[in-house]
Amino acid sequence: MHLKKLTSVSLLAASIGLFTLPAQANLTQQQSAAIVKAFDGSDPHDFKQFLGKLKGSDLNQADGLGATLDTYLAGKPLDAEQQNEINRLLGLYTRIKYGKAATQTLRELVAIPTVTVEGTPQHENPEFLKIADKIKALADGFGLAFRNVDNRVYEISLGSGKEVVGIHAHADVVPVTPENWKLADGTRLDPFKVTLVGDRMYGRGTEDDKNGIVVALYALKVAKDENLPLARQFKLLIDTTEETSGDAIPYYFERNPTPDYNLALDGGYPVVIAEKGYGTIMANFAKRAASGQGAEIVNLTGGLATNQIPSTSVATLLTDDASALAQRLNTAGAEYVKQNGGDFSIAAKPDGKQVVLTVTGMSAHSSEPESGVNPVARMLDFINGVGKTVPLKQNQFTDAARYAADNWGLDYLGKKLGIAYDDAFMGPLTASPTFVGVDDKGLKLAINLRIPKGKAVAPIKDEIADKLGKWSQQSHITPAYDYSLDEPMYRNPEGEWVKALLAVASENLGMEHTFGTSAGATSVHDLPNGVQFGLAMPGVKYTGHNDNEFKTVDQFMLDLQVVSEMVARIGQMPKL
Repeated sequence: MHLKKLTSVSLLAASIGLFTLPAQANLTQQQSAAIVKAFDGSDPHDFKQFLGKLKGSDLNQADGLGATLDTYLAGKPLDAEQQNEINRLLGLYTRIKYGKAATQTLRELVAIPTVTVEGTPQHENPEFLKIADKIKALADGFGLAFRNVDNRVYEISLGSGKEVVGIHAHADVVPVTPENWKLADGTRLDPFKVTLVGDRMYGRGTEDDKNGIVVALYALKVAKDENLPLARQFKLLIDTTEETSGDAIPYYFERNPTPDYNLALDGGYPVVIAEKGYGTIMANFAKRAASGQGAEIVNLTGGLATNQIPSTSVATLLTDDASALAQRLNTAGAEYVKQNGGDFSIAAKPDGKQVVLTVTGMSAHSSEPESGVNPVARMLDFINGVGKTVPLKQNQFTDAARYAADNWGLDYLGKKLGIAYDDAFMGPLTASPTFVGVDDKGLKLAINLRIPKGKAVAPIKDEIADKLGKWSQQSHITPAYDYSLDEPMYRNPEGEWVKALLAVASENLGMEHTFGTSAGATSVHDLPNGVQFGLAMPGVKYTGHNDNEFKTVDQFMLDLQVVSEMVARIGQMPKL
């Protein structure tokens, strides 16, 4: 269920006080970094041995740390600040002890290509059966309870108690175009093999979201190995359909209780309390015989999913003189690129009686269209305008180009259609063409929306439908539309648990002590007390749906550290 949503006025007022909380006393980033450096390469037997060595070093001179170590090692009761220091040290211990092992586990999970296969239900896909077996083996080896819920959700449990904290991650990944996985120097990458270049671990799932599975597993392992007195139960719920149908988590909750608190390791730091609503407008253009004079577009592709902006879009044109057509398209393309920012390319190459036209931009997650350069939008806009200098026959492809150019253009804020609006906390509505492809019936073109609070979804849908209907009357182009729009999420950040989450993330990562918002929707969108808890840093381009997806080693180690501390702290708090 959704918690009460604040109005933009009350939300803005809240941002002055509620959203900015005082920092908690604990080890500083500098102190933590010094401990990591001092213990680098060591392999402490257990947490107490680690603390004993720390006590005997010069690193225990931090304010009060020596007293905390003495009290803990003597088995005496800790006060709240001392307990928080011990939790932070447990996070550092997990990073030091298991950093290499966790990295190897990430490699093994990335090597399993858990992408959707058309015509095969995800729960019957052999690659998901394989990753289920791998995760079960890990959980069994760690002494954690494992359940495979009909191959939809993999559940790993630790602890007991009436309250349950759900940690959410997902095993499926978005599709790849292997030929696009190459570095600027020409180095080719295998999307399903972790390749270390400098501090970057390249591979599909390193950022979204197999890293989340790994750090949560090791955090739970350490909590069990150290026999932490957990006041509540943890359940790591690994989704298999987060990137596609999204039906696995609802399937699970139809048969299992919903956790009282839900944390998605699939978003942003420090604690994200609001998610834009996810929407798709799929326009379907029926095949029609080409009319008029000029070259004929016979195929058009761009993107593999509605939630990612691709790096390329490709059109195929049929003509009697491919060389001449390619030359004219290249001339027109160069002028178009110059007039529209110069941060993308258009290239036409003859191939027999055909010309292959490629627009190359920069891939991005569709929740952050500003971080990429959309080749689908530019391809369609270019096709729509090039007919003035390069005649094209009219068919479903030119219909789609006119639809996109007239209603969406190169703008990703909905201004072209006149549906733009902005929320003071959550930011603007975004609208991006993310997928174009053909089937036996014709052509499909998807617009991906990210909807902030401030307007109800039903009126937004009606407004879009009305505007597109009027455009059809004027243009005499009548695509069939499929609409899917979801409400945004906003959680009122109350309770000790969110204050603790905020302290753990912001103090470890040196971030402002404020709650955040996200344009991406996660599996906690409709769950009670659901928030995002990492694992991406705000202000840094998210590579999860991009070609050349990567996670830095340093950030992966920080994630392992932060999530381990979180499990210890949230698990042992007397009251959430």
